[in-house]
Amino acid sequence: MKAQLFTLLAAAAVGTGTVQARGEYAEIARLRSMNETVRGIRSMADGEHYTILEGNNIVRYGYATAGQGEQMLPKPTANLVVTDYAFSPDERQILIASGARPIYRHSYTTDYFLASGNSLMPVLREAEAPRDASFSPDGKLIAYSDRNDLYVYDTAGKRTRRITDDGAWNSVINGTTDWVYEEEFGFTRAYAFSPDSRRIAYLRFDESEVPLMEMMRFDGKLYNQAYSFKYPKAGERNSTVEVWVCDLATGTRERIDTGGETDQYIPRIGWTPDGRLYFFRLNRRQNTFEVILCEPNGAQRTIYDERSQQYVERVDDKTVTFIDGDRFLVRQEGHTGYMHLYLYSIRKGLLAQVTKGDWEVTDVVGTDGKRVWYLSTETSPLRRNLYSVRLDGKDKRRLTTGEGYYAIAPSAGMKYYISTFSNATTPNRVEVCDNEGNPIRTLADSRKLREELAAVQRPVREFFTFTTERGDTLNAYIVKPRGFDASQRYPVLLTQYSGPGSQSVSDRWSLDWEDALTDKGYIVVCADGRGTGFRGEKFKKSTYGRLGAQEVEDQLSFARYMASQPYVDPARIGIYGWSYGGFMALGCAMKGHGLFRMAIAVAPVTSWRYYDSIYTEIYNNLPQYNAAGYDDNSPINFARMLDDTKTRLLIIHGTADDNVHFQNSVEMARALNRCGKQYDMMVYPDQNHSMQPDDTANVRQKMIEYTLEHL
Repeated sequence: MKAQLFTLLAAAAVGTGTVQARGEYAEIARLRSMNETVRGIRSMADGEHYTILEGNNIVRYGYATAGQGEQMLPKPTANLVVTDYAFSPDERQILIASGARPIYRHSYTTDYFLASGNSLMPVLREAEAPRDASFSPDGKLIAYSDRNDLYVYDTAGKRTRRITDDGAWNSVINGTTDWVYEEEFGFTRAYAFSPDSRRIAYLRFDESEVPLMEMMRFDGKLYNQAYSFKYPKAGERNSTVEVWVCDLATGTRERIDTGGETDQYIPRIGWTPDGRLYFFRLNRRQNTFEVILCEPNGAQRTIYDERSQQYVERVDDKTVTFIDGDRFLVRQEGHTGYMHLYLYSIRKGLLAQVTKGDWEVTDVVGTDGKRVWYLSTETSPLRRNLYSVRLDGKDKRRLTTGEGYYAIAPSAGMKYYISTFSNATTPNRVEVCDNEGNPIRTLADSRKLREELAAVQRPVREFFTFTTERGDTLNAYIVKPRGFDASQRYPVLLTQYSGPGSQSVSDRWSLDWEDALTDKGYIVVCADGRGTGFRGEKFKKSTYGRLGAQEVEDQLSFARYMASQPYVDPARIGIYGWSYGGFMALGCAMKGHGLFRMAIAVAPVTSWRYYDSIYTEIYNNLPQYNAAGYDDNSPINFARMLDDTKTRLLIIHGTADDNVHFQNSVEMARALNRCGKQYDMMVYPDQNHSMQPDDTANVRQKMIEYTLEHL
């Protein structure tokens, strides 16, 4: 539940779908579209220039001085639609992904073009379904995957070499990931060139023993057709994953020893700056994490290991950052209970704790070998600010001054950065700054949106904390309708996600379908209960092994708290959630004993036995060892408790949801039917977990109208 060379597809996926928004949601969609951003930021190698996407071209600018941008592409051709791009190391060529044909939520195949000077030519044309392409460090080669095999293209000789030949759908994958790695470990490019471009390491997935999932496709055809793919559910067989290295000069391939245990994860591979292969190793329970370094003589050693009684937080590209041939940074929470940075030496082990305090480092922005730039929650769990500190932990500096939420795109060498800032009252502002945090100029400020929001006095989030009956203090926000009168009583919608390590209550600007309700006289509230993130390891891991128990308790407590407020109509409280939030909405509807007049569950998990291995097992252990954690809080097993005379329930699901399968809602419906319960259901044919490609707007308008009618 939760991206490599081509990351811009994700930005496109947050649109309103191919069908134009209508009704109340149309206004929300219009305002969202006015929130300005800068697309496709890439730093040039000199650290003095950057490029962005403008229209269908790549434009080069200087960080330090304003000026007219330089268009990097020749006149675009009609069949070129820039989805993403990457420069060759010498920056004389640009590899362009044109268009996208989605596979799952993050992966897609595309058409590739190579721009060089005034030339723009299609490449990899012999490939049937190319994806995950990237340049070698010397710029002479482009590696890519096609139909589960790995290939290398020689840009000078215009020749293609096949590295692997055993790839087969639903059987063997080379150089890209299987479904569950893509979804939960957050990457699809599963190969890496050595720094000298002489070797390429890659992952080989054998998913032949992984159980097969069949997802029905209708697509307006006379006969429906099953789409089959390998999906490991909790406790079931995973892919067997191997690390291989190919010598590109000789074609010789070698399998790297990853230990005697095959039921494990290899969530990252790479090369140190001085050319040694490393890989991450994680046991099936995900409570032991190791970084294994491979020496040139074939020896291996563990240069970092982390263990937890419950689980090690899922690794990503910023978990380990190599600085040079000896030093590397690690972001981890096990030592102090808060996510912090530690400096390690390959030769000597731990050198220094770089950051410390009762707050968390959320992202490593970059390092110049002397200092590290990072984002953290030091001012508040709800906010993100940029800091820099020496690698010995001294001379810490806060570089951003706004009170809100920052995202940072650094320059090469950390000379400059581009920040995107917002808070609850301020839409995006994008600025160029130097590495000391001094603003140089503004690239976008959402001025028209700010002026319109101010003119109509659009309601904004107000943050507060409340204490549950159990004594836990939770962060929350409230959005009150325009002209709020505390002497009146208002209906209330609780919106939430509540998943482990997540955060819904944050000081950043956002607008979605729930905000349309405030125009109709509703209050919208949200609280992050136990198990959510950025308040330390103890708070986050308190829900381990019992998903849905404490989280439901906290949302019920929040509903009772709101019902006690003099300005709330206690008979008109509703709850909504999507995915994990849908699981929660169902649990609250079943266990609320009529507390909620209405509940909406979109794409809900209804039993963790139906969900994938990596996500479910990290938080709940395997069902073979913790059956109660899977069954005791499954909404399916509480269908009898739904008081359908008091709580109106709407279940929404897309039939082509490859993530949370339609099976979840089918089995929930079966349980409700057996208990004689009444409920409503909205089905979206051939739509995925995000209601793409057609119905992101339709589903939101449906929820608005359902709330107005039943709450």
